Amino acid sequence: MESDDKVEVLESCFVAPREATPTKGLRLSPFDLALANRGHTPLVYVYRSGAAFFDVVRLKSAMAKALVAFYPLAGRLGAGDDGRVQIYCNGEGPLFVVARSFVTANSINFSKPSPELRRMFVPRIEPPSLILAVQVTFLKCGAVALGVAVHHAAVDAMSLFHFMQTWSAITRDDGDGAAVELELPCHDRTLLRARSPPSVHPSALSVLCPRVVFSETSEPTATEAFTISADELATLKRLCGGASTFCSVSALVWRCRCASIARRLPPDAEARLSFPANVRRHVTPPLPDRYFGNALVWLGATAAARDVASEPLASVAERVGGAVARMDDELVRSAVDYLELADEVDSRPLRGSMPETELRVISWLGMPAYEADFGGGSPQVMSRAESVRGGFVYVMNDGRPADSSGVRVVMCTKAADMKEFERLLYANIAKPSKL
Repeated sequence: MESDDKVEVLESCFVAPREATPTKGLRLSPFDLALANRGHTPLVYVYRSGAAFFDVVRLKSAMAKALVAFYPLAGRLGAGDDGRVQIYCNGEGPLFVVARSFVTANSINFSKPSPELRRMFVPRIEPPSLILAVQVTFLKCGAVALGVAVHHAAVDAMSLFHFMQTWSAITRDDGDGAAVELELPCHDRTLLRARSPPSVHPSALSVLCPRVVFSETSEPTATEAFTISADELATLKRLCGGASTFCSVSALVWRCRCASIARRLPPDAEARLSFPANVRRHVTPPLPDRYFGNALVWLGATAAARDVASEPLASVAERVGGAVARMDDELVRSAVDYLELADEVDSRPLRGSMPETELRVISWLGMPAYEADFGGGSPQVMSRAESVRGGFVYVMNDGRPADSSGVRVVMCTKAADMKEFERLLYANIAKPSKL
């Protein structure tokens, strides 16, 4: 059993589906393949008084039951006969780790992603073809940290949260799940296959986000989590002309980012904000709400960096909203075809930082991130466990219920820029005319 000075692994095993599941190769869609180099997304849930409800035997039994419907998570990633990455649905099961820690929940900032948070509470991926791994860590104070690592080529956040809702609901039902009415996932990934022949509409190219080159830098990066309270969010949305929470927060972050690095940019530098948008309701016919896979198209808005840094927040929010408004069936289908026509799929791990003029915002706003209730209530904290790619921003509700909570912004950027970014972030809300 592995151990260090803070966490001791007590058990490690694989949990197979309770019943026989389809044995086949599941062909990934172009949207899935585009995320093959993202690796495993590390998440952590914290339950302050969860030890009484996290019975390991019941958790395993419930997972085995849930995996009957969510069987791709029990498979392995690999290359098909044509070299294309696919999921081998073989029923081997996710990795399930049980650990104990000699620290208390109050001694760790679970809201701030860090390499230590991932090392302590998210299981190591072995073998690398694993799609899903979980770790249940019992803390000294009686709290429980539930770490999750899921490969992004297999699912997006909506799909993962659907599984977490199902697994936790079956656990509450004593692990049997007989009384749980399952919302079955849809595994038909041909719904997002490329057209024959593929065709990219010319107008789509101005909105679709092109491939960005990441590079290693000698300058250290830092990750910080900033909270925008419910009152501050209401103020921000007014400043943004009544724009949505996503457009308002993205506009704020983009503007502050451009302002914080303006001194290093040439006067005519162009800045790009990119973000993944859920396509489930934007194709004809719409995808099932419970489509299981990646249903994300990467959109972008561009502008002169000095304009983003100086124009009113409402104008910046309008730029973001304009990209969102462009999404329709043709744009989505063009995005699928665009990715299908790509020369190759880069499955190498994504490392380094994006160029300073690039900012990528990933939103979990409005998603059921806090609805993984294993019997003792919703988690007090739900967050990424680690964020190390410069230029990436994660935006999520800072509690439950989502419609009355504030927003948490997790920013990864050069360490030298972080203080100025923080100053601008709150100055733009409190005193938007004084930057």
